[in-house]
Amino acid sequence: MRIWDINPGYLNDMSLLKENLVLHDLCSIAINNEISSSNHPEAKRWIEFIGALNKRHELIIAEMDFRGLKHYSQIEKNDNNIIWPSKFVDEPFRQFEILYDKYNNKSSGRIPLPISAQNLWSQHKYSVMARDVNECKKIGRHVSVMRPDQNFSDLSRDLVDIIRTRPSIGGIRNSLQHMWGYFKNSHSITNINSLDLYSLLSHIQKYSHSNRYILESTALSELRVWI
Repeated sequence: MRIWDINPGYLNDMSLLKENLVLHDLCSIAINNEISSSNHPEAKRWIEFIGALNKRHELIIAEMDFRGLKHYSQIEKNDNNIIWPSKFVDEPFRQFEILYDKYNNKSSGRIPLPISAQNLWSQHKYSVMARDVNECKKIGRHVSVMRPDQNFSDLSRDLVDIIRTRPSIGGIRNSLQHMWGYFKNSHSITNINSLDLYSLLSHIQKYSHSNRYILESTALSELRVWI
């Protein structure tokens, strides 16, 4: 039983389905006030963070929906009190290592597992932009001077923490507009500013398969749960 902390886009279809089942089990245990009786590390880690547990489930479902994977998940959305656990069973960088071994000679997720800080950053850029443009620029400058072979464990954890925070509506629109810039010359939309955020994201998802950079962005599914 494992709940990953890295973006669901890195998980292959089977891992997504498995985590979805685990989340259902833990949420059911939590509802019945039985989570404290479990000795599993994940149950202990999430005992006081049920709101975040539900949000992780929303992220999983958003990724499954984007891939067209069937599910019968209905967990009540509650964004009033989302506090995430500060501890990990495995640090995010280690989670990437685990998946490298797990997916050896197997299908991987929508987002390729990162091989460098630059690679990891390009995948998270628009998620961070939606939260804080200045922080996006700061991280971009920092990553630009890192060596391709340099350890990116700290960056991995920082990015997990950043995209757990709620983006503003304006931040989401700004990020989506930047993403749409990769398609605006190929697909005609009279006035993109007239679209609501859900419609704008849906258009980007629709055309994302024609642009690898956007297809491999964490923002492509995770921003949906904040709209």
